[in-house]
Amino acid sequence: MLFLRTIWPLWLLLLAPLWVQAGGDEVVIVYNSQLPASKAVAEHYATARQVPADRIFGFGLTTNEAMTRADFTDFLQKPLADRLAAAGLWKFAEVTTPATNGQPENTVVRVVQSKIRYAVLCYGVPLKIQPVSRLDELEAKLTGEPFRRNEASVDSELAWLPLIKMRVPLTGPLANPYYLCTNRAAMNCTNGILLVARLDGPTPEIAAQLVDKAMVAEATGLWGRAYFDARGLVRTNSYFLGDEWMLAGAGVARQLGFEVEVDTNEATLPASFPLSHIGIYAGWYAGEVCGPFTLPQVEFMPGAFAYHLHSYSADTVRSATRNWCGPLLAQGATCTMGCVYEPYLQFTPNVAFCLQALGNGYTFGEAAWASQIALSWQTAVIGDPLYQPFKKSPPELHGLLTRTHNPLLEWSFDRLICLDLAHGLRPPQLLDFLADQVPLTPRSAVLTEKLATLFEASGKPSSAIAAWQNALKLNPSPQQRIRLRLTLGEKLAAAGRLDEAAANYRALVAEAPDYPGRNAIDDKLKALEPKPAAKP
Repeated sequence: MLFLRTIWPLWLLLLAPLWVQAGGDEVVIVYNSQLPASKAVAEHYATARQVPADRIFGFGLTTNEAMTRADFTDFLQKPLADRLAAAGLWKFAEVTTPATNGQPENTVVRVVQSKIRYAVLCYGVPLKIQPVSRLDELEAKLTGEPFRRNEASVDSELAWLPLIKMRVPLTGPLANPYYLCTNRAAMNCTNGILLVARLDGPTPEIAAQLVDKAMVAEATGLWGRAYFDARGLVRTNSYFLGDEWMLAGAGVARQLGFEVEVDTNEATLPASFPLSHIGIYAGWYAGEVCGPFTLPQVEFMPGAFAYHLHSYSADTVRSATRNWCGPLLAQGATCTMGCVYEPYLQFTPNVAFCLQALGNGYTFGEAAWASQIALSWQTAVIGDPLYQPFKKSPPELHGLLTRTHNPLLEWSFDRLICLDLAHGLRPPQLLDFLADQVPLTPRSAVLTEKLATLFEASGKPSSAIAAWQNALKLNPSPQQRIRLRLTLGEKLAAAGRLDEAAANYRALVAEAPDYPGRNAIDDKLKALEPKPAAKP
């Protein structure tokens, strides 16, 4: 059962402009004037996205990640609204709705004109608002006991800033009328929502790089593989919603043309699971970063979206080892989301809709807030809110990469084939094209591995094995090499080529002596040893 405090009447959902911008002139940048590094990140972002100087505001804030409710109100929330109005970026005015359906006439003050849609909070701006022991609000008595709380993420509390002059209760989650929104333009300050995200992370350098990596991916595409770590829950499990989102997200990624791997084991992915070329990752449910993300090198692609669902995944973002958001960013992810306090499952982001929205051309800021059922609650959104990973269509990107001889062209061919498969073409129909009509295939580990999977799906196991072996000769990434070795070992053993399987596993150990799955490889080698002949 949901316990949402709702203050949006129907009249607030006005017709928004038919155009939707995603440029720096629609951004306000907020930094902590007590930290020089915060201002440096703000200036870097302003330069990268060409944000006008009159949209950059510094506030004297605590340098801790947590701030009191009073400090949030007095030093950030109200001052930001005032400066937006003073700079002419917002105009507040009275709006009266006539009496209807038994409801009396109502007059409120709200934002009626806005030149901005986004707010970027820079490294050093506090992350979360501490709880207040008592808030005298009638709504507290009407809210379910688990939700009679007023702590929140700074991001989510600022998201309803356009309504600051209205009476907005602070206890419990506030209904987000833009949850699952299919009209990007409606998500506008004149309709009551500010799209807030932060450039943050364990260091100011990591925070600043988030916009750099986003812009690289916008220019040349978000490529790689998509990984979804579900838990294999049954529908009757009260936590099935999390799995439902993960599995639906995998379906979205397939439709977007990604190579998709789904794990449905109860445990999170082990460190031995080879994650190569990560474009998208979504998983749950561990309190601390674990598995492949604890390795010295994680193969995130530029622009990668990475999200781990956990109640405290963003308890801190300034640590490279604690919780999830900070470590994912430290390892190279470009954008993520997380919760600062207990949200309860239904109030965490719907990652499937977030990915669907991104695929439909939404900015990260739009997709992040359209995926959340509540505001004034616990989610922090980390990354450049203007980032549009699918700004260019696959054919447009393919033409660009071809003309510029970009090495990412191998991924473009891979995506075009994955899109054809997702749209119903059979593997044999694509096999000849990839083998004979793509000159890049014999030189690409990515495409040769794809060729192997098409051979296997077409009922040609020997040709598949040969292709996997060839892919190993084409300079695969470290994690791709491990995956190729693991796959080859299984296929060779199944084909009865036991000596080759054993040689393959020994090569894996030699190539990756620190591989976390070494014990399992030793067990496979023992199983492949010749059995002594039975005595007569």
